[in-house]
Amino acid sequence: MAKLGLLVDYAWCTGCHSCEVACQMEHDLPLGQYGIIVNQIGPWQIDEKHWQYSFVPALTKQCTLCADRLAKGKSPSCVKHCQSKCLRVVGVDEAAEIMKETEKTFFVTL
Repeated sequence: MAKLGLLVDYAWCTGCHSCEVACQMEHDLPLGQYGIIVNQIGPWQIDEKHWQYSFVPALTKQCTLCADRLAKGKSPSCVKHCQSKCLRVVGVDEAAEIMKETEKTFFVTL
């Protein structure tokens, strides 16, 4: 079986924090602890026409990629509840192919 990880297309993340809430609920994490956390970058003005304002989901050491859900053929809770569908579980080889074609993606393995 190929090593799996989380592919994040952060060009589409809207910063809704649904992934954070889903993770906290799934794993009964206390307030302030996350398996995935959405970081805000900006806003700041780059030049007259452009602004930096992005949201970047990041895994913490508490993330297990919902191994129990994966074992049952289900998606991790964060992936299932992502409103913009910017999170996916993929293998390393598949991630490499996708990342060749997309500028704003990153792949995190556990």
